[in-house]
Amino acid sequence: MKVERDKIYDLWNRVCTTSDDKAFEALFYLLNNKLIRFCVLYVHQREIAEEIVSDAFVKCWINRASLAEVQNPSSYLFVAVKNLSLNYVKKFSSIHLVELDHTDNVQLINVNDPQKELENKELYFKMDQAIDSLPRQCRIVFRLIKEDEMKYKEVAEILNISPRTVQTQLFRAVKKLGVVLLDYQNPDLQNGFNQRNILSAIIIIWALQIFFSGL
Repeated sequence: MKVERDKIYDLWNRVCTTSDDKAFEALFYLLNNKLIRFCVLYVHQREIAEEIVSDAFVKCWINRASLAEVQNPSSYLFVAVKNLSLNYVKKFSSIHLVELDHTDNVQLINVNDPQKELENKELYFKMDQAIDSLPRQCRIVFRLIKEDEMKYKEVAEILNISPRTVQTQLFRAVKKLGVVLLDYQNPDLQNGFNQRNILSAIIIIWALQIFFSGL
């Protein structure tokens, strides 16, 4: 992760100080997919997300001479995309966004029990659906730390919240996903194995891995 951050900073520095278009292209391909994935969490449409991310990069190129002092280009771009996304939602959506982070409700999706070879796929599917059902900020925190391997401090900077709030949101996400995992039952499991206990152990290990990765 540090190697990637150093590479991003080097590319950013070349863009801002020498207008290196090759460096700009490399920076775009390095961060484009991550930023689109992040943007979709706000706008829910990949095509719109692609346009917003492209717009963010264009603005950076236009203003490159004034951005040389940016110390964390990745966070800067995530914040830029977040702001553009919120502006888009505010302008084009008739639905008001209301944070419901105080609730523990999770929308569960019923999925038929698959063949044994598809059990892992079903579990991943249910987890992905559960992640999508989390409150917006909670979902974004989880995906940035779990999928983009960001640290608490980076996520806090991007979302303009405290690292403590990031930690709280992450634990809330893990708790809710734990409910989904424990709710996942395999009726074919025999020979005295307690799947619920096994999943409980998996959740604890998984939660610890996510926690320490964000420090």
